[in-house]
Amino acid sequence: MLKERPLSDWLPLSLKEAERRSWEEFDVILISGDAYIDHPAFGTSVIGRIIEDEGLRIGIVAQPNWKDDLRDFKKLGKPRLFFGVTGGCMDSMVNHYTAGKRLRSTDAYTPGGVSGFRPDYATTVYTKILKKLFPDVPVLIGGIEASLRRVTHYDYWKDKLMPSILVDSGADALVYGMGDQPLRELLNLLKKGIPFNHVKTIPQIAFLQDKQIKLPKNKNWETIELASHEECLKDKIKYASNFKIVEIESNKWEANRIIQHVGDKTLVINPPYVTMDEKEIDRSFDLPYTRLPHPKYKKRGVIPAYEMIKFSINMHRGCFGGCSFCTISAHQGKFIASRSEKSILAEVEEVVNHPEFKGYISDLGGPSANMYKMKGKDEAICARCTSPSCIHPVICNNLDTSHKPMTELYKKVDANPKVKKAFVGSGIRYDLLVDDFNKNNEDGNHDEYIEQLVKHHISGRLKVAPEHTSDDTLRVMRKPSFKYFHKFKEKYDKISAKHKLNQPLVPYFISSHPGCEEEDMANLAAETKDMGFQLEQVQDFTPTPMTVAEVIYYTGVHPYTLKPVKTAKTKEEKQNQNRFFFWYKRENHEWIKQRLEKAKRPDLSSKLLGENTHKKPIPPWLDKRRRK
Repeated sequence: MLKERPLSDWLPLSLKEAERRSWEEFDVILISGDAYIDHPAFGTSVIGRIIEDEGLRIGIVAQPNWKDDLRDFKKLGKPRLFFGVTGGCMDSMVNHYTAGKRLRSTDAYTPGGVSGFRPDYATTVYTKILKKLFPDVPVLIGGIEASLRRVTHYDYWKDKLMPSILVDSGADALVYGMGDQPLRELLNLLKKGIPFNHVKTIPQIAFLQDKQIKLPKNKNWETIELASHEECLKDKIKYASNFKIVEIESNKWEANRIIQHVGDKTLVINPPYVTMDEKEIDRSFDLPYTRLPHPKYKKRGVIPAYEMIKFSINMHRGCFGGCSFCTISAHQGKFIASRSEKSILAEVEEVVNHPEFKGYISDLGGPSANMYKMKGKDEAICARCTSPSCIHPVICNNLDTSHKPMTELYKKVDANPKVKKAFVGSGIRYDLLVDDFNKNNEDGNHDEYIEQLVKHHISGRLKVAPEHTSDDTLRVMRKPSFKYFHKFKEKYDKISAKHKLNQPLVPYFISSHPGCEEEDMANLAAETKDMGFQLEQVQDFTPTPMTVAEVIYYTGVHPYTLKPVKTAKTKEEKQNQNRFFFWYKRENHEWIKQRLEKAKRPDLSSKLLGENTHKKPIPPWLDKRRRK
């Protein structure tokens, strides 16, 4: 049983809880689409703890009811400085709907996994309510939903081009990306008495101003103007061209300020901060989190997202993969912010002392598990770089991809007497571990890492994401050729056999991604069947804002080349592609046969539906043991 902790250990969710701290009012009130879990994996908690760390009084309204008399929005009163609003850890539309636009029946960020506790477009809905109830109080929006919608973007669910979320929501300002740095600077300026509407030169914020007003002065910034929102509505190519500028500037070490006209306003997006250093990221992770959901949820059931990460450790932020369909680099950036060993090992101590801990850490990871401590060998070169990916189409020769820091850290975690096993549950970038693709393995650090991983850190199966088998599709995805997955599997199987371990690879694949045609899916099904896979971890492509793939889906062209890219768009086209994943289901056999006959590919039909259905090969040592 968990020992009862005083309610004052959590940030207040009510005026009664505030009274326990002798507070009569709040400086800042956060409104969140997620339940309040006081853990560093949840943005609302991180932002709340930063505000507390800056000496301010912070209150949280988690999952307010937006359908009734709006009492939840009023219950904490009026904050002295501003309201902060986030839709939650996921974009509310991705949270609510499948790729086929079907309503999901669960919500992992709500007690009991119950759906319906946040609205569609939660950030906009919450902000509009606040502006109506408290028109004189500034509203600052942030989180992934706001971040990915900060500029003109295509909305898949409305099937239309939308202006910056600042236009529709009426918010006063937006923090994009990881908010730790801009938030601390904003709070320090407000504490000095500078009015909210005068704080316009902080990096990594966006705001609207009247067209005729001059841009705030900052001698260190150059300004780039995008095609206006109205021009984008008329011309898809201008929208595609805009995206290229936004992506490049979002991932530069020293970026430019971006402006875009929308109606009679000018959207101003200040350049981002340079990625946090070790001291800065440690400061965020070392705040006094209880690592528990607020006690108010006790009788409502477990929160699935919390259960998943309860005994996990996030070692770093950011991802330099730059995959076309992924929002990580758009939100967290391509440069890796790694925590210190000291900070990570201190968190391990907290985890192992949790009363429910049984000896198993579920994940030592990050957005991509094996990017910890990786950065440019010469950061002056990184400062001049404009590439959205450090590993596509080839691995940058300035990128230090040594896995030694991770291997050593894993060993130190294993040495903790209370840890039976520390698993790597996040997906790994297998291409970083393939010598033919990544030449930086002179000291054998890749092989040493795989050996450590296979022997000690896999919980039955290892997740990897080749995403496709077609080289043409993979190029659009910004992923490496599938031949490197074959090479990784060979190395992985060899090490597994050496240690007599049966820990299968679980590959992830996407259907109907831009650049993928039905025949590519049939080839994918045949090739993965031939490798012994019966696919489980598959998904249909969803065009999410601020991704290359979303731009291609909407415009029909690649934003970097402006050349056409064929894309499955209708419901039927998408369903047909997805169906090839499940060639092994009897109900799909006749359909597959007819589709491949029509495509004049009887060879693929024979491979998929032939009598000699491929079974996963059993390692010789395991087969021998079974026969005994």
